[in-house]
Amino acid sequence: MTLTAEDLARCYFTGGRVEGLPTGHFIHGATVAGATGETIESLDPGLARPFATFPAGNAADIERAVESAQKGLSVWRDTAPAERCRVLNRMANVIRAKGDYLAFVETLDSGKTLAEARGDVQSAIRCFEYYAGAADKLEGRSIPLGPGLTSWTEREPVGVTAHIIPWNYPTSTFARGVAPALAAGCAAVVKPAETTPFTALILAAWLVEAGLPAGVLNVVTGFGLDAGAPLVRHPAISHVTFTGSVATGIGAMQAAAANVTGLTLELGGKSPLIALADCDLDRAVDGALWAIFSNAGQICSAGSRLVVERPIHDRMLERLAEKARALHLGHGLSPAAEVGAINSKLHLDRIAAHVDAARRRGCRIVTGGQATVDGETGQGWFFEPTIIDGASVNDPAVQDEIFGPVLTVQVVDSEEEAIDVANGTEFGLVAGIYTRDIGKALKIARRVEAGQVTVNDYWAGGIEVPFGGTKKSGFGREKGLEGIEAYTRTKAITIRH
Repeated sequence: MTLTAEDLARCYFTGGRVEGLPTGHFIHGATVAGATGETIESLDPGLARPFATFPAGNAADIERAVESAQKGLSVWRDTAPAERCRVLNRMANVIRAKGDYLAFVETLDSGKTLAEARGDVQSAIRCFEYYAGAADKLEGRSIPLGPGLTSWTEREPVGVTAHIIPWNYPTSTFARGVAPALAAGCAAVVKPAETTPFTALILAAWLVEAGLPAGVLNVVTGFGLDAGAPLVRHPAISHVTFTGSVATGIGAMQAAAANVTGLTLELGGKSPLIALADCDLDRAVDGALWAIFSNAGQICSAGSRLVVERPIHDRMLERLAEKARALHLGHGLSPAAEVGAINSKLHLDRIAAHVDAARRRGCRIVTGGQATVDGETGQGWFFEPTIIDGASVNDPAVQDEIFGPVLTVQVVDSEEEAIDVANGTEFGLVAGIYTRDIGKALKIARRVEAGQVTVNDYWAGGIEVPFGGTKKSGFGREKGLEGIEAYTRTKAITIRH
């Protein structure tokens, strides 16, 4: 009988053990020990204690993984697209059948709630289904050159791709990069974040179970400098897909430049949620609440700046604060938890430092503002849902990505000012607009600097909708049909006859 995530949670809280976790890297279709034998502790953020260990990978492990991927590429790129389609569809079904275990592991790894982890698993299923449907539709075109010449284009896989996976959504981010790469016929090497290593290892093994040939997908765990950096600068890598901070993304660009390696960068965000005076206030309040407090605000696309017109500022802020205070913080495996833990003690301290500095600068902390623990266990890394009002446009709380459950509020007096304020940071990832006036919505949507804009539903869209940023939020697009373009290149063939 397959255990549910709730069953697994009860076993974990009773005995402190997690059964079935991978014990090594995943290279050429098998679990293998690391080159040095050194390991890293994996910590449960909800209890602030270790629950497993995993290999501390290095350049030697990366070399093995890339060599394996090169062998896998020679098989997979010549596999019929229809067969690639079948493998990816089988993978979607494997995840669907075993998804509760994956959600349980992600909750332990990341600190998020089980409900959020299950949503991540569902996103992964859709990724594999969606790109399965694209695998046999990567078509070229004919080019008319006149009598005696026949010319056409073909789309071929770029080669071996590298995927640097973040810790906030490890399951769905794995899928949204790996699925299109495999659909295109590429082989891949994945380096998950050192705080969330296990779901990538599990998914890699499941892909082989679904029929993926050995070597096509490899996973090396470890720290960024020891394993991620050697992967990005490896000369056999044809494309790097990186999700993470701006500073690390710049480092990845510099490392990839030596080999003229292609890049997709999904970096930071400080996304505005614009609430105009004519909006449905209840809808806007609920949208703003979950835009910032989902996953404890640890989302690059979080709606971390509320830009609100003055006539509704007081009412909206009062309702938001009331709802924020009522949110229940707790271990992600607790049924009552609405907001989970912060992923690491280091990151918790960073969030607290941002808020403390804002307080010292005279910003008004409407609610929250403190690091805390699980009220039931007295343990874990948590931060209260926090709302900051009265910060100037140039205040660091408004400009810097805090990456936690912290919302800043800026009041404006017109839609023109709202656009200016929305565009007033170095980021440009996502924007949300709440208004009943479709004309205003379209005007703002076209002028706001963001790669993805939603109206009256901050989380609208799914795998079908392209996702990516402008400015320091990065470049390139994931998801949608655009998401497969980075993993193919166009070859033109012309014959005189």
